[in-house]
Amino acid sequence: MKVLQINAVSGINSTGRTASELSDYLNNNGHEGFIAYSTGIPYEKGYKIGSKLDVKLHALSSRVLGKQAYFSTGSTHKLISYLTNLMPDVIHLNNLHSNFINLKLLLNFIARNDIPTVITLHDCWFYTGKCTHYTVDGCYKWQIQCGGCPRLKKDNPSWFFDRTRKMLHDKNEWFSAIPRLAVVGVSDWITNEARKSFLFSAKVITRIYNWIDQNTFKPVETKTTREKLGLTDKYIILGVASGWSNAKGLNKFIELAGLLTPDMQIVLVGKISADIPLPDNIKHVAETHNVGELVQYYSMADVYLHLSQEETFGKTIAEALSCGTPAIVLNSTACPEIVDESCGIVLKDNRSDTIFEAIMKIKENGKLSYSSHAVSRVRKNFHSQTNMEAMLTLYKQLIKYVD
Repeated sequence: MKVLQINAVSGINSTGRTASELSDYLNNNGHEGFIAYSTGIPYEKGYKIGSKLDVKLHALSSRVLGKQAYFSTGSTHKLISYLTNLMPDVIHLNNLHSNFINLKLLLNFIARNDIPTVITLHDCWFYTGKCTHYTVDGCYKWQIQCGGCPRLKKDNPSWFFDRTRKMLHDKNEWFSAIPRLAVVGVSDWITNEARKSFLFSAKVITRIYNWIDQNTFKPVETKTTREKLGLTDKYIILGVASGWSNAKGLNKFIELAGLLTPDMQIVLVGKISADIPLPDNIKHVAETHNVGELVQYYSMADVYLHLSQEETFGKTIAEALSCGTPAIVLNSTACPEIVDESCGIVLKDNRSDTIFEAIMKIKENGKLSYSSHAVSRVRKNFHSQTNMEAMLTLYKQLIKYVD
């Protein structure tokens, strides 16, 4: 069986590592896994889509004309030529909203050739006009008809025009034309949301949790890392994000810093604007794509704090748990599915005093009282082999499906 995944990135960030791990699993188990991607770490059985210039032109066109994934015509035609030669048994679509694909050309090709297709909902973009999330803004127009978008300047921003109604209509038309379509949510939350959208008509809608490679994400010795960061005697509160903003809870971390005792230190890993002043008890560590470094940071932390209100899964939470670190999360979207009372705390609200109280409770109980439960919870729910086998079973089911 030949499976081609299409994703914005390869080998880096959450979706890029997931795509690479799944292709490796296929290649190591008697199948063929391929990845078509826009940027990232080159994959041995990979195809690079377009160029940096093409992505920039697509992004500019999107902002000016208000439409996302309607450009990159030339590079998408080249991708289709590659697909025609490869002719995979399954096409698996991941993140396509990073200015590198012409969605109409791709989906029409898939529909014409009746290629079994899986889409994984890493966010909400596939079933909305343009939004990757919507709960904070309280907008559910995607269930009927988009328009008057409150997030026009967010996600993939439009400078002038609101084309969300057309984009939702087009997605409905293009996806509905694919004879064998399966929709995979990475959490119960987003799977249930998808059932309220036009995707309800897919042949299969199911949940397969994101997975964690516990051979990599596991508790390790971190004395050297603590010494390097000057945190030998500190109680470490960790946050990890690709890029930090208030949507990821940066403002709440800054508020929390004012409540901490002198022995406590916040460590934030990821991009932070140089224009944002940070208190002395927040240490900023640059974004890293080195998984070994991430494991060090997760393992050295005494508690992992995740304050994003919009998550379709929250993979950094599960990675921290897999490294034996208890987690504190908001009772919002998919976050409560990752953590239970044995391995952390689900907050009732995001007030700073509530967050601090939860940290103090975990500090009082001690990290070791949670660690084994955290690792076990990941093994039970987010085990890499179990969940990748579920994906393989879905591929086989879709290939055999006949109307």
